[in-house]
Amino acid sequence: LKRSRTSHIHSRCTTFPNKSMNVAGPIRSRPLPLSADGKDTGMSVGSSSSNDVDMYLDVPSFELSLDEFEEYALARLKVLRKIEEMKTRNLPPETFRTQLDASIKANLTSTQQKHKTKLDVASHFILRAAYCRTEDLRRWFLAQECRLFRHRLENLSRSSSTNNSGLREFLANNDFDLDPVSRDEKERLSDKLQKVPGGPTSPGEFINTQYYRVPFVQALELVSRRECYVEKGQAYVPLARIVSIVAAKFRVALSKSLALAAGVFGQVAHDEASRIGPLLKSMNSQYTGPGAPNAVMGTDGENALTAATVDALADQSMPLCMQQLHQGLKRDHKLKHQGRLQFGLFLKGAGMSLEEHTLFFQREFTRIMTSEQFNKSYSYSIRHMHGKEGKRASYTPYNCMKIIFGNPPQSGVEHHGCPYKHFDDQNLSALLTKLKIGSVADRDVIMSHKKDGNFQLACAKHFEVSHPSATSVDGVNLDGVGNHPNAWFSASVSYHNAKNGGGASSSNIELKQGQGVAMAM
Repeated sequence: LKRSRTSHIHSRCTTFPNKSMNVAGPIRSRPLPLSADGKDTGMSVGSSSSNDVDMYLDVPSFELSLDEFEEYALARLKVLRKIEEMKTRNLPPETFRTQLDASIKANLTSTQQKHKTKLDVASHFILRAAYCRTEDLRRWFLAQECRLFRHRLENLSRSSSTNNSGLREFLANNDFDLDPVSRDEKERLSDKLQKVPGGPTSPGEFINTQYYRVPFVQALELVSRRECYVEKGQAYVPLARIVSIVAAKFRVALSKSLALAAGVFGQVAHDEASRIGPLLKSMNSQYTGPGAPNAVMGTDGENALTAATVDALADQSMPLCMQQLHQGLKRDHKLKHQGRLQFGLFLKGAGMSLEEHTLFFQREFTRIMTSEQFNKSYSYSIRHMHGKEGKRASYTPYNCMKIIFGNPPQSGVEHHGCPYKHFDDQNLSALLTKLKIGSVADRDVIMSHKKDGNFQLACAKHFEVSHPSATSVDGVNLDGVGNHPNAWFSASVSYHNAKNGGGASSSNIELKQGQGVAMAM
């Protein structure tokens, strides 16, 4: 990336070598050409401009400002996190498609096709660079990008005419070398091909269906679902089901390129340390959901979360992880370092101001120490969280994955972490019972998710049983519930505002003060 005279950066993606789907490589002395003739077309080679499906085989050459660089990446990150959140909630396929289409339209769509393609391609390569650093990041990015690619490809297949002209065009543009089945061979296998579940239902439809012959190892997904005919090591696949083959190839290519990129990310980040290096390193921790400062409001138009309301809101609207931190603070009148970070950033993200944050912690900590000791040992770290000290960075709240895979808490001493992950079965079951979360059957479902390692599903189920019919309540945004504590909190406050006409207002909360939160034994 080279800074231009217009104070923009020329996003020639020097961190990515041309050709292949790799996003790493040596810094080059000149922009990489985007098109075959070396001209900067502003479009991605190998993609069809008539649709949104792209294999991302060629590295783009774009002029981007640093602000656009971050803006594009965060726009795509919102879509990928939406995919993860919907998978966590196990939405029905039709609901999944509808909500994903809406997210794509809101974040990756422009009225101008050229800008739309630029946004999509650039954001993919930026995130590819940001997420190549560790195995966990690569695995996450690969899973979400493959789901997004498959969704777009299926949309293309469904929106095409009866002869799948759009899908045919995509396959031709991206040089997919598929072996079409001849008319004679198709006639010979007609009885067997027509017996495949979900295939052509009438002779006329069968005649108009184009079949392709591919090695069965490339169609394992279809084979496992018995959606193709296999003979002599070859799978016979109708054009409409080629989606699985293409998606599998996309996954293999992207996985390989991410692994290659990881090997040179350190050099790239060092060379770009003053500009995009820090952006790439922090991209996975950027918060894109609800819960930005001042986002959670009461019905009186004021911040819902203050030192005066935090105790009641902990009981009413905080997820289990934050309830445990709050209760640990109320019981011990202090929190260890990891707990202060997890809880403090959550409070900041939920809209608690620096002044209210300091007041709340000081009120608890000074029960066991003097004000001077608190100011000397803890007030600096609170100001640092809010970007008022040190390098003055604005730190973002921890998401569920960071909490789950972070350092586990020391039993009886620390209160951070995810209860569904870090509590044993007996303690978690006792806590759920004490908090009276749902019915016995609901708690059994939560415990089942915990035992299966689906900690975010367990958290989402907690929200579901604690907020009946939340999906039908106007103004409740469920995006990120089960993915981010702040999304959980924001949705809960909105729910109670809508249901009770002021669940987060100051007057309403004052009536609840003193109820407290049940704590784990």
